[in-house]
Parts: sequence; structure tokens; C-alpha cells
Amino acid sequence: MKKILFFALLIVTMTPLWAGIAPKPEMDFTLIYATENKPAVLPDTSEQIQCEDNQCLQSDPLGAYGIQKLYCKADGCFSIAYEYAPFQQLVLDFADGKKRASNVFSTPSKLRNSFTVTVREKDLLVQPSATPQQFHALLRADAWMSLIIILLLEMIAAWAYLKYTRKSFRVLYAVVIANLISMPLSWQVLGRIATEQWFIWFFCLIFEALFIWIFNRKRITARDSFELSFAINVTSYSVGMILSFLIAPYLF
Repeated sequence: MKKILFFALLIVTMTPLWAGIAPKPEMDFTLIYATENKPAVLPDTSEQIQCEDNQCLQSDPLGAYGIQKLYCKADGCFSIAYEYAPFQQLVLDFADGKKRASNVFSTPSKLRNSFTVTVREKDLLVQPSATPQQFHALLRADAWMSLIIILLLEMIAAWAYLKYTRKSFRVLYAVVIANLISMPLSWQVLGRIATEQWFIWFFCLIFEALFIWIFNRKRITARDSFELSFAINVTSYSVGMILSFLIAPYLF
């Protein structure tokens, strides 16, 4: 078992956390028009630019990579990234035939951020929103995908661990309930205040270990509970990383 846990730890330390199935950095852009008409955004020809400096001298489009993309509708846009560059710029194409570029703005430290975009005749003005947009994680396809993948993989991993260590399979009930609690907390609450994705993963690891142990103290020790939580979270993280990346382009 020690060899298995060591190998799992090696996977975590050698693969980037940004590619996992936890909530990812995102930006929500609400359009405010300062023009005579309100031309719609053309999603296919609009882009969010990643800048390494505040003059945007070194830049690359955000592009489409897994779930990473700028998603636009007629009245606004939002983007998701595995990791943002330090500075950003919006270049939106509109139905009036004009392509407008914004000021270069800093990438906030939090995972979830809201901006207002003032559409002017020749350009865009991006500013942090005074009132953040309401976010309902459990209504989103990527959140449900995350929950389904996590439950499936962690149940399989927990069953394998319990069979290997000859522990009671009744512990599986606690694994399911712990995930049904930690997932909404991660997406709806921690996603708003966290600045790093590893913090959310670490929270789930500790929370699920304590939850499993508290409700199964007669069946499993605290150490076994931590090993079980570590094994299931590494499994859902590493294998889920691959599955979520493959499914991601079909979510929005």
C-alpha cells in the first residue's frame, strides 16, 4: 500500500493541478453600451488576448484548449482558462462591422472574477465589476460533469482500497456523502474566495478524510481514513483530468 500511495503522490507532484477537475479560473464580462445602437457580439471572430506585460508587447490568444476558451453570446462573454497570463485584453467583433479592442487590464488573483465592458464607438473599456455577478455553480454543465466523474472514479478507487485492506464496504456510503458535500462547497463557495486550485483539492482531501473517519470510527482508523481519502482524490484528479479534458469541448 505504501508503494501505491508513493506512486499516487508522484503523479500529483509531476502533473499540473490546473488541468484537473476542480473549479478553474474564469472571467465574466457584462456589456454596457455607450453607442447609439447595440450591435451583437460575433463569437467566432472575437478573442481574449493573453499578455505577459501591461503594454501587451508579448501576447497570444487565449484560444480553445479543452474547456479553455472565450465564450460569447449577443449580450456578453465569459472565459475559462487552465491558467491566465498576468494581463488581459479583449478584442470583440461586432455585428456592425467593427472590431473593438479594450484597454490592457490585470488578471485578478481570485479564481472567479466579474468585469463590466463599456462598448464605445471605437474601443472597449474593461473594469472590475462593482457588484460581482451571481454565480450558480450547480446549474452549470462542467460542475455536473465534475461531480459525475468524481463519484464514479472515487467509488471505484474506494472499493479497490477497501478490498485490498480488507475493510468494511459500508465505508463506501461515507465516501459518496462526503463527495456530495465537498463538491458544492468547492464550486459554489471556495471557487469565489480561493486564489489557487491546489487549495480546493487539499480542502477536499482533508474534509473527506475527516468525514469518512468520523462516521466509521469502528470500521477504520484515522490513518486508514486519510490513506483512503488520498487514494480516491488522487485517482479522481489524475484519471479525471484526462476524462474532463476530452469531454470539455462539448459542455458549452
